[in-house]
Amino acid sequence: MLSVRGIDLHYGTAQALRGVSLEARAGEVTCVLGRNGVGKTTLLRGIVGHKALTKGEITFAGRDINRLRPPDRAALGIAYVPQGREIFPLLTVKENLETGYACLPRRERRLPDEIFQLFPVLESMLGRRGGDLSGGQQQQLAIARALITKPKLLVLDEPTEGIQPSIIKDIGRAISYLRGKGDMAILLVEQYFDFARELADSFVVLERGEVVASGDAEGLKGDDIRSRLAI
Repeated sequence: MLSVRGIDLHYGTAQALRGVSLEARAGEVTCVLGRNGVGKTTLLRGIVGHKALTKGEITFAGRDINRLRPPDRAALGIAYVPQGREIFPLLTVKENLETGYACLPRRERRLPDEIFQLFPVLESMLGRRGGDLSGGQQQQLAIARALITKPKLLVLDEPTEGIQPSIIKDIGRAISYLRGKGDMAILLVEQYFDFARELADSFVVLERGEVVASGDAEGLKGDDIRSRLAI
């Protein structure tokens, strides 16, 4: 579904990514791991088009998307849940969800029941402002908003950050369900090692903007990977 090949990315004269490559396949969760400041969020910003690459190639469903703007990538089926959630605090839950309609044909603009099956609390809060929700509820809203767009690739940037354990479990179950459908690739940036290990089909570890380890889920059982994430 997604192929990232040898990408470099700079912020001014500072190089944030060096020759990073990874793949995300439909029906699988690919986890990007690493300490703070190693380039995980920068990698996602490059994939969704928020930051231009210096070098390298990104293809989505076989198509080169390097020159496409973020809304064009969204229209192709790439949905992004950023770190910090970035919901609209003054809009209601329903209005926040409806912002996902932007890249859908008019005939498909509706709130699917599946959203409320994954996150039942949102159905009872449709009229509440997004800013009045707890951090965990806002995270569920951000994921639900992304799912409204009917993505083929769901990109999640640290969805467990600052979230209470009960909602972390709900988010984990939702990711497992979406993977099980088999038609969506999931790219997950995560620092919570146990959460990542439970969900990952494959993984990539970044250090100083470079890939220093990668492999399938079996590779996450070793202490060497956990040690690379320790502060």
